[in-house]
Amino acid sequence: MNKLDQPGRDLSAPRISAGDSSREAATHSTDDSDAPWIAPPVPLSRSEVRTILVSLMLTMFLAALDQTIVATALPTIGRQFHDVSTLSWIITAYLLASTAVAPVFGSLSDIYGRRAMIITALSLFIAGSVLCALAPNIATLIVARGVQGLGGGGILPVVQTVISDVVTPRERGQYQAYFSGVWTAAGIAGPVLGGVFAEHLHWSMIFWINVPLGVVSLAMLLPKMEKIPVFHRRRKVDWIGGALLMASAVVFMLVLTWGGNRFAWLSPTIAAMLGASLALAAGFVWHAHRTSEPFLPLSLIGGPVVPYAIAAGAFGLGAIVGITVHLPLYYQVVHHLDVSESGLALIPIAAISTGGAALAGRTMTRTVHYKRVAIVGTAFAAVIAAILAIFVMPLWPLLVLLSLFAFGLGTIFPVTVVSLQNAVARPQVGTVTGAMNFFRALASSFAVVAFAAILLMILGANISIGQDGGHQINAISASDLTAAFRYVFAAAGAMLAGAALLLILMEERPLAGPGA
Repeated sequence: MNKLDQPGRDLSAPRISAGDSSREAATHSTDDSDAPWIAPPVPLSRSEVRTILVSLMLTMFLAALDQTIVATALPTIGRQFHDVSTLSWIITAYLLASTAVAPVFGSLSDIYGRRAMIITALSLFIAGSVLCALAPNIATLIVARGVQGLGGGGILPVVQTVISDVVTPRERGQYQAYFSGVWTAAGIAGPVLGGVFAEHLHWSMIFWINVPLGVVSLAMLLPKMEKIPVFHRRRKVDWIGGALLMASAVVFMLVLTWGGNRFAWLSPTIAAMLGASLALAAGFVWHAHRTSEPFLPLSLIGGPVVPYAIAAGAFGLGAIVGITVHLPLYYQVVHHLDVSESGLALIPIAAISTGGAALAGRTMTRTVHYKRVAIVGTAFAAVIAAILAIFVMPLWPLLVLLSLFAFGLGTIFPVTVVSLQNAVARPQVGTVTGAMNFFRALASSFAVVAFAAILLMILGANISIGQDGGHQINAISASDLTAAFRYVFAAAGAMLAGAALLLILMEERPLAGPGA
């Protein structure tokens, strides 16, 4: 058995002595000759923990907000710059950059520390926001969004890693639920704020607002960071491995972005890009096997816990993102809602999923067999998806079932995050958290494309699904879309059934922390 996967080890309790920390790092590392001596942490008071968590929630809110706030301002931006053909790249540039750098920031936080990486991520995010606000043309805006994405992609894994340094795994689930609430708030507030700023003030305000919020977040967090236990381990940075992984991810995301839109799925261009992505991924694996300190140790994402937790969480997030992206079309065509009403109808999915996450988080603090709540919740969501695939119903019963679907699905996220962080050595929590966010982002993008492909197969390839297809909504019949969405709901149910199976197969390790 891999030393990183020994059951029952207390790998995440935050208060340990200097000698114990150093010996533990040596136990789980191949070469600790350059590892720093871990200083004994100063105990954190409840108020200090609360301040740290609030500042982390504000930091995560910034990253989450900028994934949704821009969409409603795109028409205004296009009119000012007299360019609508490249508007989608304002969103795509952010997604490409944020997805590619998630594992990079996770690994670097294990090498140089959380403080350095959170400062770097927030600084890039704030700088990118300023560049976006001052952009004189759309090309500059797209590049600036890429810079902003570099910071936003680093915020999430570093924040989740800092949480693991502050609270024990048994207590951590309930805090993960709070952060699920942050994503919900950002998902609801983003489109509203974007529309208000673009219509009544100026579109640049959607970027200027990040500057004071980012500064406040740093001012709250940095004074307390000195008291957070130090678990990183200095080692050589495998830049080649990181570059190969990022390049593979960027090319694959471009395949998902351009396939079926700019190029046909079976075109030589898409085939060549997909081949290049696979070749780069194969090069990364080959390199990881032949270097002593790989960027992402392949053994780290093996074992009886980590791969199951990563895959189950990716299936869950992919299912809810894929459904959420395409539901507005269903609302508008089948239930005759306008654009604003369709957006409001999505709120139950986002809000109720937080309740499921909160239930799972509370359960983890009180029970030994903590993964059962996620297994039951995910299986329940799969059953709801099957019901939606079989029966056609009016709007209000549909919203009730979608709320139950989201509640059950929400239970998977705290359990998977805490389980994988609990299964690795402390100096590798950042690396495994970054890998988790990386694969979740890829799965979400893939699910969106897969669900769109299902709709196109049923509706016909001449119908556009997505941001540029709004003018064709009237060409889709309600009966055809209802039939097509049966398969979308069925696909989401299959993903969640797979997630439940993965959770069953995942080893349930004792959680470090106060007794259940």
